[in-house]
Amino acid sequence: MDINSQTLRSAYLGFSAAFQTGFASVNSMYARVATVVPSSTKTQEYGWLGKLPRFREWIGDRVVNGLAKHGYSLTNQSYENTIGVDRDDFDDDNLGIYAPLFQEFGASAASFPDELVWPFLKNGFGTKCYDGQFFFDTDHPVLDENGNLISVANTDGGAGTPWFLLDVTRPLKPLIFQDRKKFNKLVRMDKEDDPNVFNKKEYQYGLDGRCQVGFGFWQMAWGSKQTLDDAHYETARATLGGMKGDHGRPLAIQPKLLVVPPTLEGAARRVIANERKANGGSNEWFNTAEVLVVPWLA
Repeated sequence: MDINSQTLRSAYLGFSAAFQTGFASVNSMYARVATVVPSSTKTQEYGWLGKLPRFREWIGDRVVNGLAKHGYSLTNQSYENTIGVDRDDFDDDNLGIYAPLFQEFGASAASFPDELVWPFLKNGFGTKCYDGQFFFDTDHPVLDENGNLISVANTDGGAGTPWFLLDVTRPLKPLIFQDRKKFNKLVRMDKEDDPNVFNKKEYQYGLDGRCQVGFGFWQMAWGSKQTLDDAHYETARATLGGMKGDHGRPLAIQPKLLVVPPTLEGAARRVIANERKANGGSNEWFNTAEVLVVPWLA
């Protein structure tokens, strides 16, 4: 192959098309549990997470709700991925072997948010959220009806494989994916005087992006390392459904999504996907939530 600006551009267009094909092929899951928040700065503040205002009867002047400040912020991080193509493969007209590689490159870019979000959820037993407690904890501080500080749990502990029951029906989901720069634009370094070409006879194609992952409201999530069975599922549903905000305000949490790793799919389906129990009796938990099996939790 005669290597010139036209052949290099044609190769780039072919690689980009393969990249986009791979990107579009991914069935991403992270948006099921994470609200995507566009970011325009290095660090985004989420101090308002501590308290949401409630309505009151209008008597006299308006009462302005001051949002509690908790100092919770997310700083975007930069990530990159780069592929090198040997110039000999251009010379030998052997570029067809790279099509599957660039398709996989695109798939990797599309699934990268999943690689961040799901392990972050799994690490919620040891990662702090806006109130300074671990996201899944037994002593989140909340004010009761009388204004007294009490501790509220959104986990029942355990030492087994973690599973999660979530309310994902609200505008703000249990997790936050902060999107500063998307991972969807393939760039190239393929000029003859580029250092990588001159020194290594290698054409490089890469992409980069900026983002961060954080926690939203812990009240919308239950994390457990107990055995996934009827009793522990009932505990999770009852506790989430009874969640209250400050001053005893019911939060009307609707736990509709049961998130499990592949090893717990069978247990999850026995609890909520089977209409009948093993003994033939009715399953009171049938269809009370959707089972979401997440390979990134394996």
